[in-house]
Amino acid sequence: MTGTANEQARKAAEGLAHSSGFGNEHSSEAVPGALPVGRNSPQRAPLGLYAEQLSGSAFTEPRRHNRRSWLYRIRPSAAHPPFARANRGEIRSAPFTECLPDPNRLRWDPLPEPTDPTDFVDGLWTLGGNGDVTQRTGMAVHLYHANTSMARRVFGDSDGELLIVPERGGLLLRTEFGLLRAEPGHVALIPRGVRFRVELLDATARGYVCENYGRPFELPDLGPIGANGLANARDFLAPTAAYEDVEEPVEVVNKFCGHLWTATYDHSPLDVVAWHGNHVPYVYDLRRFNVIGTISYDHPDPSIFTVLTSPSDTPGLAGVDFVVFAPRWLVGEDTFRPPYFHRNVMSEYMGLIEGAYDAKAQGFVPGGGSLHNMMSAHGPDRETFERASAAELAPQKIDDGLAFMFETRWPLTLTEQARDADHLQRGYDGVWQGLQRHFRP
Repeated sequence: MTGTANEQARKAAEGLAHSSGFGNEHSSEAVPGALPVGRNSPQRAPLGLYAEQLSGSAFTEPRRHNRRSWLYRIRPSAAHPPFARANRGEIRSAPFTECLPDPNRLRWDPLPEPTDPTDFVDGLWTLGGNGDVTQRTGMAVHLYHANTSMARRVFGDSDGELLIVPERGGLLLRTEFGLLRAEPGHVALIPRGVRFRVELLDATARGYVCENYGRPFELPDLGPIGANGLANARDFLAPTAAYEDVEEPVEVVNKFCGHLWTATYDHSPLDVVAWHGNHVPYVYDLRRFNVIGTISYDHPDPSIFTVLTSPSDTPGLAGVDFVVFAPRWLVGEDTFRPPYFHRNVMSEYMGLIEGAYDAKAQGFVPGGGSLHNMMSAHGPDRETFERASAAELAPQKIDDGLAFMFETRWPLTLTEQARDADHLQRGYDGVWQGLQRHFRP
């Protein structure tokens, strides 16, 4: 790695990625002059580099949906040996057929700690999902736990993009585009096909991953909200270009149609010196989410907390939404302020990054998660209902927790390992026991 690249890597590792605007065209170069001017694929790319396009969408999709980036790299991606099937560990993919879709409400404690050296890829554990990776529809919910960095190893997902939600321990993501730092309270988006390595910034790391097989995530339309609110495009940070010039064996793991494949390169594929495009990794600080809420009575539906959405072929019905319950004020008059009792056509997997969730008094802990499949009745537990029903309705700041949801239009079918897990809470239904009859005609 050159001195210039080392300096870029140092800045990126400190979190100085550049503000990009989600989905916009932007560029970066680790060495001045590496980006060609006025050409994507000149007869001779600058500095003896190879020009290569990475396409995240079909070539003929409408401009607003077209995702692609041009990479200027030391060697083209085509220079690799054959791939061979690898042990997939605890990763599973759609179609999920091990279990029947379950209408029951389910909740899990955090994953147990790994006992052996475990990196990010080996520590991926699939809870379930829907759709079909070969048809590019649906999504999967994974959790990860790791106690070691990926060493001389790189991962790429041909099946979908990865939304990584750290819950414990920071991550340094070395991608083809450069470096990103993702701490608890951040989310990192790795587009389909982009290769990366995960290095731990702390002794251990734990969190959640949404693997989106469908249309790439985008910012939701704001409709009557207007021009401002929710997640601002400018708060999404793209990597500053930083490359590896490594001539030694590197294992490249490719997730393809639900299975892991591996090949050993004689060089690092993270050798992109410059790039431009909009098929780009990002990191986003969830605390920058601009929450919209009521200033009179009642409260909006949870869709008002949508950070990113993967649209489906039905307008308004997402393949998957990513929703965050960020710090906010509650001021509604004559209003039951916690999330209300409801049944939903969408299926909801909820996780907790820190603190407590305002609809559950106990049992829902950081690193854990709950699943409420479509039309399963859920809402606040008995203790929360009783407390909120009698509370004095002064303005209240909710800032002691950070929860999120992966919300999907299809039922989420479990893997056998999730259905039979020791950390599945067998008595979750009990949180709604004791809700008394108060009807007095």
